[in-house]
Amino acid sequence: MRKLNRQQQKELLQLARQTLAAAFRHQPLPQFQPDAAEKQPAGAFVTLKKNGQLRGCIGQIIGHQPLWQTVQQMALAAAFDDPRFPPLRREELPAVEIEISVLSPPQPVASPAEIDLQNEGVILELHGCQGVFLPQVAQETGWDRETLLGQLCQQKLGLGPDCWRDPAARIFSFATQSFSEATTN
Repeated sequence: MRKLNRQQQKELLQLARQTLAAAFRHQPLPQFQPDAAEKQPAGAFVTLKKNGQLRGCIGQIIGHQPLWQTVQQMALAAAFDDPRFPPLRREELPAVEIEISVLSPPQPVASPAEIDLQNEGVILELHGCQGVFLPQVAQETGWDRETLLGQLCQQKLGLGPDCWRDPAARIFSFATQSFSEATTN
């Protein structure tokens, strides 16, 4: 995964904020002049936090379009389409902190012991369902591998906490480069 420099991080964060502002004003999405790294397809998640609390988070695991376009689409989805929250309101935007996580391509994991919880996100697939946790989840909760996988089963797949042990379950890990308005200012 090619790392984005500080300037690229700031540009993508500004793009996400400008995209949300344009949506509230019912204007076209902002124009953006991407550099070579920002033109590369990449998966990404956009996380919105208000007063330190999650306010929306939506992502695309595999990049099918340039990173900058993925960031725009995921910013809108996090603000308006996260089913856990009501749509973001215009008056909330100034209080929202934006975080972007750019993902490496997922790699299959033979055993949960291979997952580096502090640095890798996890994807669990079973019977056509998929759940994902970014590395921040393990970092913020302190969960061990079994607890993390159990929570993926319950929270994201709606199954029992041991579903990850099913022989049909597939586990993947991925690296992220995460940055927020708080860390790039």
